[in-house]
Amino acid sequence: MIKVSHLTKIYKTGEIEVVALDNVSFEIKKGEFVAIMGPSGSGKSTLMNLLGALDVPTSGEYILDGEKIADLEEDELAEIRNKKIGFIFQSYNLLPRTTALKNVMVPMMYGDIPKEERIKKAKKYLQMVGLEDRLEHASNELSGGQQQRVAIARALGMRPSIILADEPTGNIATKQAIEVMKILDDLNKKGHTIVVITHENEIAECTKRIICLRDGRLEKDELNQKRQKLSKIVK
Repeated sequence: MIKVSHLTKIYKTGEIEVVALDNVSFEIKKGEFVAIMGPSGSGKSTLMNLLGALDVPTSGEYILDGEKIADLEEDELAEIRNKKIGFIFQSYNLLPRTTALKNVMVPMMYGDIPKEERIKKAKKYLQMVGLEDRLEHASNELSGGQQQRVAIARALGMRPSIILADEPTGNIATKQAIEVMKILDDLNKKGHTIVVITHENEIAECTKRIICLRDGRLEKDELNQKRQKLSKIVK
């Protein structure tokens, strides 16, 4: 599903070069539930931008679902982002004063899905995340945890190859974090490939595999043998 080989990203400001990622390689297979973690400055945000086709590497190769991302034009990258990657952001990125139903429908609008089908799918995914009674509530009328669940439903709209969650529990309380991780766990059990970017050990311990970055380099990549029970998340 995902293959990155010798991925390097260098940012330049004048004559100063900052190596954000340094020769990182790994693979993620279909159906995996993976955490990518590391402290501030480790390179995880840069890696997320590359995995999400929001940026391109300085060198190295990224293959998503059989396609070499570096070979694609901007309009092709936009199509990849809309159809193959379901994004979940820490800040939710919902349209304000817009209903949960319409927020979930947005990616489907760009995917040329007919209106009746968009409504049907949006209702289905909102029901999956337990918000069937909040369809017509504006996003600013929902709690942080509810907004994140809307974001998860939105990410499912185009039936993406992977779900990429960037600090999905960063702005919500412990109880809501447990609910969000439980939803992601349930989605993984249904076959979805999920990648969570996090700096929280407790969140990473809820996944099945942990990739650790430090100073832009791959420090550790191993299966999570001591998987944390969701009810024991402590923030």
